[in-house]
Amino acid sequence: MNMAQIVNHGLHAGQMLKEACLSNGSLRLSLLNVGAATRDLRLFHKGEERPLVLGYADPVAYLENPAYFGVIAGRVAGRIKNACFELDGALIRLEANENGNLLHGGAKGLSHVLWDITALSETQARLTYHSPAGENGFPADVEFAVTVSLDGLAVVYDMTAKVSAPTPISLAQHNYYNLAGGAAPIWDHRLQVDAMGYLVLDDTNVPNGQIADLCGTRYDMRLGRSLGALDPEHLGSDINLVFDPERVQGLPVATITAPDGLQMAVTTDQPGAQVYTAGWLTQQSGGLPGQEIGPAMGLCFEPQGFPNAVNLPQFPSVMVTPDKPYRQTLRLDFGWI
Repeated sequence: MNMAQIVNHGLHAGQMLKEACLSNGSLRLSLLNVGAATRDLRLFHKGEERPLVLGYADPVAYLENPAYFGVIAGRVAGRIKNACFELDGALIRLEANENGNLLHGGAKGLSHVLWDITALSETQARLTYHSPAGENGFPADVEFAVTVSLDGLAVVYDMTAKVSAPTPISLAQHNYYNLAGGAAPIWDHRLQVDAMGYLVLDDTNVPNGQIADLCGTRYDMRLGRSLGALDPEHLGSDINLVFDPERVQGLPVATITAPDGLQMAVTTDQPGAQVYTAGWLTQQSGGLPGQEIGPAMGLCFEPQGFPNAVNLPQFPSVMVTPDKPYRQTLRLDFGWI
């Protein structure tokens, strides 16, 4: 059996930065062990190779990666109010890293540590990471595993976590999608989402426990309009959509469509997804060849548990226990319409 090539990119803090290169003739994906990041994803079509996600040309740039390009965000993705929560009557204090809140698991969350990486075949690799109790303030030892597979014209992320004691887990895959290649903004991309509401935010961008109606807002993506038509003033979106709980599981919950008809269908088992149109992505050099990095150059669609659910009992729980391990499956199917 052929194996994916693993390339070494030098020692950093005593550990080797590595990259696995998966390919199946239709898709090519490069996967870094820092942050379990998808650095590059390309589609082969009619003799052309099209980039589908934003990324840095230099793998070493992912050691900083302030915009979370391509990473697995966690232990808990999104924001936790005041970087704390109660567990069994005790107050758990986390390491705040944004305006007094915790964002994406902390400054040294899963997105900014080095994982172990193993090639399983030419089209599949697995990343594993041991997170000790107390890391970023979270309780319990956790064994994380992320298996990334190419399946025809699809990419599948299978994420698991086994814990030594009760602790919250909610992961998010954080690609910045630009299905037109990354040379122009994503305002002409169409986004359709089978959603029934969105999470209302407080003045620090943390969900306050309310779910609001989508009607009349720039977050109403149910009909598959372009992002520019939904938001003609280009105000930008950074909001968590709530999926219809009555939707048929196993069917796509969202589609992203480029102007020329290339489409990505998203299938997930999570209750919602963060939609971020990269309004705060700074202009910078160092992107993959032919790409621009800057505001609205990519669209993040991040299925996950509801942010701040640890402090809001009306939200679906993100607590994980030794007898109920964590699992999330994300499938991205590409095709032309």
